[in-house]
Amino acid sequence: MKLIVITTERILENEAYAINQLFECGLQVLHFRKPHASLGETERILKDIDPSFYPRIVLHDHFQLVEIFDLKGIHINRRNPGIYHKPGISVSCSCHSLDEVVTSRKYDYMFLSPVFDSISKIGYRKGFTTQQLYEAGMKGIINEQVIALGGITPENIPEISQYGFGGIAVLGVLWGDFENDGSVDELLERFNNLKTICEKQ
Repeated sequence: MKLIVITTERILENEAYAINQLFECGLQVLHFRKPHASLGETERILKDIDPSFYPRIVLHDHFQLVEIFDLKGIHINRRNPGIYHKPGISVSCSCHSLDEVVTSRKYDYMFLSPVFDSISKIGYRKGFTTQQLYEAGMKGIINEQVIALGGITPENIPEISQYGFGGIAVLGVLWGDFENDGSVDELLERFNNLKTICEKQ
């Protein structure tokens, strides 16, 4: 299963360094999502990331930076619904219903959320029953193109795999403690644990 990491909304201390370390540990795709960050703030963080990792970064905002930094692609969302036209870039989107998944096949991949109760958004409850997810997998609605998001933990990754998801996207389970303790070592330990489990699915 693919493992995608999404940044926290807040800009964190030593975040660029932590992101570099995640890439060094094998992170393949980072979704840079900071809806409240200005263009300048986003640019400053990107400049502190090793340029060799730019082809693995997807932006949720300030799409003009994709070409400047030669990034992997963009993620369409409710704040930025338009498509940034540049040949060769990845375009992904967010879906919150199975119907949306069906109508979003034109994108390279899509997030489906919340699959479980969110860790990072208190009160953001899961949007699907086990039966709904199982049936969607049997019908091919959930497939390799669909990435599970929302409430992902090491314990429920095997369940996600059974539904047919192509991967997971994590936020709270990875960054939650880092926001409080700033420990890069423990962040990498959590990432490596998630990566090992995904590799076994």
